[in-house]
Amino acid sequence: MSNENVQEQTNLDAAAEAAEAVVESTENSLEAQLAAATADIEKARQDVLYAKAEAENNRRRSLEEVDKARKFAVEKFAIELLAVKDSLEMALADQTGEVEALKNGVELTLRQLTAAFEKSQLTEINPMGDKLDPHKHQAISMVPSDAEANTVVQVMQKGYELAGRVIRPAMVMVAAAK
Repeated sequence: MSNENVQEQTNLDAAAEAAEAVVESTENSLEAQLAAATADIEKARQDVLYAKAEAENNRRRSLEEVDKARKFAVEKFAIELLAVKDSLEMALADQTGEVEALKNGVELTLRQLTAAFEKSQLTEINPMGDKLDPHKHQAISMVPSDAEANTVVQVMQKGYELAGRVIRPAMVMVAAAK
């Protein structure tokens, strides 16, 4: 072999080794990138599983809280009514026969009940003299009257609103058109 051929062969060998080193370096770099990407994907998968579990726990806790709120929503109102019940029982247990004392006791009991209603935002609808409002009143009949047509002239049964929402409309009689 000539010197030139040896030199050329040496250059080819060096170039092959350099190319092989580049390929090996690229393979190592790609393997490192793949390992990093796999680790990132696994971390993301764990984060998604954690987020799903957390969302499920929040949903379950919310349902439990709503259930408790529904179950115990009337607790304050019930506590207020216990005093009214106690007063009524004391009135029934009274053996004195004094009508005036019984009347005073019933009036006090009614005030207790009214106070309990107010604390619970349960308000009375007593529309005497008002115009008929079909959202708050239920007209039972029309009667001849000097009042303007569709004006409430008699309240048969009071209505009630709970926090602004009608839970029982007032049953009324209204003035008929002349």
